Amino acid sequence: MKDKLFVGLSAAAMLVILAMLAVILGNIFWFGKDMLSWEFISAKPTMGMTEGGIFPAIFGTVALVFLMSIAVMPAGVLTAVYLEEYARADSKMVKLVQQAVANLAGVPSIVFGLFGLGFFVNFVGRGVDGLFFGGELYYGQPAIIWAAATLALLTLPVVIVTTSEALRAVPREIKEGGLALGATRLQNLRRIIIPSALPGILTGGILAVSRGAGEVAPIMFTGAAYFLPYLPTKPNDQFMELGYHVYVMATQSPDVEATKPILYSTVLVLLALTFLLNLLAIYLRARLRKRFAEGR
Repeated sequence: MKDKLFVGLSAAAMLVILAMLAVILGNIFWFGKDMLSWEFISAKPTMGMTEGGIFPAIFGTVALVFLMSIAVMPAGVLTAVYLEEYARADSKMVKLVQQAVANLAGVPSIVFGLFGLGFFVNFVGRGVDGLFFGGELYYGQPAIIWAAATLALLTLPVVIVTTSEALRAVPREIKEGGLALGATRLQNLRRIIIPSALPGILTGGILAVSRGAGEVAPIMFTGAAYFLPYLPTKPNDQFMELGYHVYVMATQSPDVEATKPILYSTVLVLLALTFLLNLLAIYLRARLRKRFAEGR
């Protein structure tokens, strides 16, 4: 009886969540579908963002997530590999790093934005300008590279935790079997442990992409621009981003009613883009898993 009651309550909770999600997505689709067209997706914004399209924001979002992934995946995976496969579990350093990762995951995203402004833009960027450009501002200003670095720092705990869990889930017999057959520790890691843990590692990458594509606060101070109808071509260029575009139109537009259709359509595109990025990551995960399973 208690089991049936628990199952019933769980099912009811699940249905409520699905219903809320359906209402939100339905509302966005209903009000955003009218503006949606190829011209809206491929054109630049005009007339103070009350007309035109959102292509610079789409390009900026994809470029930002791509740069963030390049920064966060190697750092997160190597950190997790060291913690799980090389460091002693009872060492003070491991406990300190694990505590730091847990605390980092709880820091509000706006704090990451302020940190990125202070550290990456003002300290690192201006240091680079002082060393290589005679103090002229090239990298000591908000840019896409600093926004990507800030988002990489924000999503780093996700990658470390999911990779650690994936490495921990590989059976000890498999790990020790490779060593017993004469493989070195690095060969064992590269040929056996990493391929076995790859689905979990790439799941961390997918979660990082999902979070990075939707975050606004960390990039407000580090690189996102209010209105910039051209594409970023250099690491020190500013850029438009879909989430920040939505935030600006919803809070700072002189005519909120005029921008409302564009606002809904932009949210619809942002959701679709995040979904597509996740699908791409899932596809790559499946391809790599199949490749490693075949021993290539």
